[in-house]
Amino acid sequence: MDLAQRHPAPGPDHTPARPVADPGRSATTGRGRAEAASGPVATAASPAGTDQHARHRDAARAGWKGILREPFTAATWLRLAYLLLALPVGILCVPIALVGGPAGRIQRGLARRLLGVEVAEPRRTGPLALAHAVISLPLNLVALTVSAYFWTVVVINLAYPLRPDSDPTQAWGGPTMAGAWAVHGIGGGLSFLFITPWVMKGFTLLQARLVEGFLGADRAGLLKATGIALAVTALCALLSIPVIHQL
Repeated sequence: MDLAQRHPAPGPDHTPARPVADPGRSATTGRGRAEAASGPVATAASPAGTDQHARHRDAARAGWKGILREPFTAATWLRLAYLLLALPVGILCVPIALVGGPAGRIQRGLARRLLGVEVAEPRRTGPLALAHAVISLPLNLVALTVSAYFWTVVVINLAYPLRPDSDPTQAWGGPTMAGAWAVHGIGGGLSFLFITPWVMKGFTLLQARLVEGFLGADRAGLLKATGIALAVTALCALLSIPVIHQL
C-alpha cells in the first residue's frame, strides 16, 4: 500500500476556531451585564417609592376634600332630617309598641329611608320594639339637642353682622365690624360648620346600631351598643349644664 494512502496529508482543519478574547470587549460586556442586572432593579425601585408617596399624597388630599365637602352632601342633610324626626317618631312608637302595633316597622322604615340602613325584619320583635322605643328616647333627645346647638352656633356666627346684639366695639376682633365678623365667622362659624356633620354622623351611627340590634335579626354587640348609647347620653347631659348656665 502506498505510503501516501496509508498516511494521508493533513487537510484543512474543520474544528471551529476559538474566538480570541478581547479584553476591552469583555470589560464592556461585563459592565453591560452588570448594568443590565442592576438597571431594572434601580429603575423599578424608584417608581415604587414614587407611587407610594403619590398614594399617601392622594389619600391625604382625598381626606381633606371629604372634610370640606361633608357639610354640603345630601347624606349630611338626610342625617339631619333623621335627627329631627327620630325623637317625635320614637315618642309616638312607645304607645304603639305598648298596644302591639308596628313600632318596629316604623323605626326600620325611618332608618332605611334617611340613613340607608337595611335591617332584615325578624319573625317577631315582641317587647324588643318597646325596649328600643324607650332606650333610644334619651339618645334621640341628646342627639337632636347637640346637633341643633351646633348648627345654631354656625348660623349666629356666620351672620354676626345681622345679630341685634352685635356690638363690635365690645366683641372679640373689634372695634371694627370687619374684625369682629372675621373672628366670629372663622372661629365660631366655619369651624363648627365642618365639625357638626361628623358629630351628627357619630350620633346616627349609634342610633342605626340600636335599630339593627333591637329591631333586626342581628343581636351581636347589642349590649355594648346600648351601654355606649347610655354613656354618651349621660356625658352630653353633664356637659350641657355649664352651657345652660351661660345662656
